[in-house]
This record gives sequence, C-alpha cells and structure tokens, in this order.
Amino acid sequence: MAERQNQACATPFRTMIGGQALIEGIMMMGPDKKSIVVRRPDGGLEVKTEERRLIKDRHPILGWPFIRGVVNFCVSMYTGVTALMYSAEFYPEDDEPEEPSRFEKWLDEKLGSEKAMAFFTTLAVIIGMAFSVGLFFVLPTLFSGGVMWFFPDIPLWVRNLVEGATRVVIFLGYLILCSKTKSIKRVFSYHGAEHKTIFCYEKGLELTVENVRAQPKHHPRCGTSFLFVVIVVSILLSSVVFSFWQFTNPWLRTLVHLALLPVVVGLTWEINRYVGGHDNLLCRAIRRPGMGIQRWTTFEPDDSMIEVGIEALKQVLPEEKGKDQW
Repeated sequence: MAERQNQACATPFRTMIGGQALIEGIMMMGPDKKSIVVRRPDGGLEVKTEERRLIKDRHPILGWPFIRGVVNFCVSMYTGVTALMYSAEFYPEDDEPEEPSRFEKWLDEKLGSEKAMAFFTTLAVIIGMAFSVGLFFVLPTLFSGGVMWFFPDIPLWVRNLVEGATRVVIFLGYLILCSKTKSIKRVFSYHGAEHKTIFCYEKGLELTVENVRAQPKHHPRCGTSFLFVVIVVSILLSSVVFSFWQFTNPWLRTLVHLALLPVVVGLTWEINRYVGGHDNLLCRAIRRPGMGIQRWTTFEPDDSMIEVGIEALKQVLPEEKGKDQW
C-alpha cells in the first residue's frame, strides 16, 4: 500500500483541480470553472457548471502569499457549504415538502430568494466554524486547564503538550465516528471517486470507469491532509507563543488561539502548496500522516460514483492544456 501511494504521489503531472464529495455527488473546481454533479433519485445526472470568478482578480492583494491562504480557506468553506446544500435538495428527509417558516418567508420577501440563500449559507459557514473552534480549540484548552487545576505544579510545557494531544485525539475521534455513519460513508465513497478520477487524469489516462477504478483512493493533496497540518502547525506555533507569554487562564488562551488562527491557516496553505508540488523526502514525510488519516475519510466507490467523478472533472478541464498545472 505504501509503495503504491508513493508511486502515485510522483505522477508526472500535478493538477490544481480539486474537489469535494457531496450528498450523492461531487463538486470539482478547475482554473476557470466550477461544476457540481449529483446523481438524482431517478438515476440520472444533474450537472451544474459555472464560470469561476476569483476574488484575487478583483483585489490582487488577496492573492499575496499568506494572505491568499486565509482568503482561499474562507472561500472554500462558503463554496463547499453552498454545494452541499444544493446536493441535499435532491434528497429531502421526507417526501412531503416542508412549509417555509415565517422567518424564511420574511427573508425571501425582504432579500429575494438568491440573497436569502446567501444569508443561510453564510450563517451555516459561521455556525460550522464556531463549532470547529469550540471542538478543536476551546474544548482542549478547557481540558488542559482542568489538568492544571488538579495538578497545579506541572510545568507549562506539559499543559501545552496535553492541549495539543487532546486536539489531535478529538480530531481523529471525530473523523472515525463520522466514518461509522452510513450516510457519511457514502459521502466518503464519493470522496474516493473524486481522488481516483483526479489520479487518472494526472496520469494522462482516458477517463473511463475502468481506468479510474484502478487508481489509488488516497490522494496526497487531499483537504483532510490540510486540516491535519493546520492542527499540527497550530500546536507548534501556540507552544512557541505560550513559552514566551505564559498564559494560564483558559479563556485568555482561547483568545490567543483564535488570534493565531489566521496566521496558522495562511502558513499551512503555503506549506501545502509547496508540498503538493514537490516529491522529496521532507514532502513525503509531511504528507504521510494525512495519507494515513484518509483510511477513515476515503472509501472505495462503486461504478455509479465514478461516473459522477468523471463527469464533474470533464466539466472543469481547461481549454488551454497545462493551465491547471500545480
């Protein structure tokens, strides 16, 4: 397995095209287009392809190193939630349409349906980020504060270690629990279809179900790897900061973590950008933990899922050959 993955990482061509698994579908992001392909309940494919409008083209400063990482992360969050909500519309929880609430009707009346949808998407992103901050930053900080309460004489570096280890355990536990859920398993299988399709394209093979099925399901430039590196970088950076400013109050420590978060995301994005474009000993070492984590977030797809991945990728391939090179 490891040998196969290392060989796969060294594909002669690395594409910037990336994707996201959805509910019975896949979103692909190319240099010029974004496409969402969903398998409808009747078995057909629903294809939605749009031109991409990059914010850095309107505001060049947002494309500068370190700044671009934070911007791209926020844009990816918003785009991902929007695509997820779109795919969910094809699979309502019950057959009878739910009557809109008075608040939803008021928003639709005041803002219009498009702006109302943007409002709910933004709200979903904010809630999701707040949940992530609470789970991966506030909870570990409070837990390490509890350890300090019961063992007040332990050195501060031990608290930093406990806090970092708790963050990693929560992250891994969260992924493992999600992977055990039946509905999430199907999403993770589409995740595998996305990876396999991109591998097939990077190897220069024809995009057929047979060729795609033969590819590895673990990809070195997966977003899961990015999130894991974010956690590792945040642990290292906060350990350095807290070695100079020895904050012990859990809420003050949480505020410091939040203040460091843009720095962590910007730095991690640059690290992943470099690692994704190179294949040396250091880069392979940085990729290895993320590749290992994908055993819980990426499952083997069936042929119908692979067909969705192929269609989504074809929709975003650039007309100019090589424009999407990493």
